[in-house]
Amino acid sequence: MLLAEVAQATQRLAAAGVPSPRNDAEELAAFVHGVKRGQLHTVKDSDFDARYWEVVARREAREPLQHITGRAFFRYLELQVGPGVFVPRPETESVVGWAIDAVRAMDVAEPRIVDLCTGSGAIALAMAQEVPRSSVHAVELSEEALEWARKNMEGSRVDLRHGDALTAFPDLDGQVDLVVTNPPYIPLTEWEYVAPEARDHDPDMALFSGQDGLDLIRGLERTAHRLLRPGGVVVVEHADTQGGLVPWIFAEERGWADAADHPDLNNRPRFATARKATP
Repeated sequence: MLLAEVAQATQRLAAAGVPSPRNDAEELAAFVHGVKRGQLHTVKDSDFDARYWEVVARREAREPLQHITGRAFFRYLELQVGPGVFVPRPETESVVGWAIDAVRAMDVAEPRIVDLCTGSGAIALAMAQEVPRSSVHAVELSEEALEWARKNMEGSRVDLRHGDALTAFPDLDGQVDLVVTNPPYIPLTEWEYVAPEARDHDPDMALFSGQDGLDLIRGLERTAHRLLRPGGVVVVEHADTQGGLVPWIFAEERGWADAADHPDLNNRPRFATARKATP
């Protein structure tokens, strides 16, 4: 059994400041030995693979777990990820859960959904999988991220496009039921406080957006208003320190109603929603 090695790796990762040392030590052991995490007890001592210590050292240096294993789990999906694309985070799962519930509550047979700044394609693929009769459209500006999205979306029905989220989908103006986005929202002033996994490995384009972090969200507010039908809904992820700020961007005088913030699983403000006002 790998218990002694996993325990030693857990201590090393904890000392390096890795937030979830036990989880990561076990995930890396499963990855190297070609088993699921729950099957680690089936690996004999004689089958121990010394490459385990190589990947533990990489994680110790704060390389993201998902870059080492080449995969990220998001809701019911397993995605391919690596350098050049933002690694999807667990907190975004609650954003998508709210969006899925909102679409299901609409009396629309075949809802149109747009994912702006799709990155790995996590949000768009989850929406397509969990809202079976929807038509899902996604856009990404970064060519590197787009390659990862293409890999993940191969064989899916998502309409993936290369382009700027601010000008995307002119052919869908006024026809979309839900716009969802996890845009860059970290203030440039916060750079030194960002976890090394994100700061040193996620693309800057996916992290930072102006001095207060809200530059792109201000632009996406106009994009969402352009795309949505009256009564359509927008869902925007933001930093937990931006609670209260983002709903103000979706103001009544700009054609919105019911702007509100919502907490994540840790009860911190995580995403804002608003409905396009009916004329």
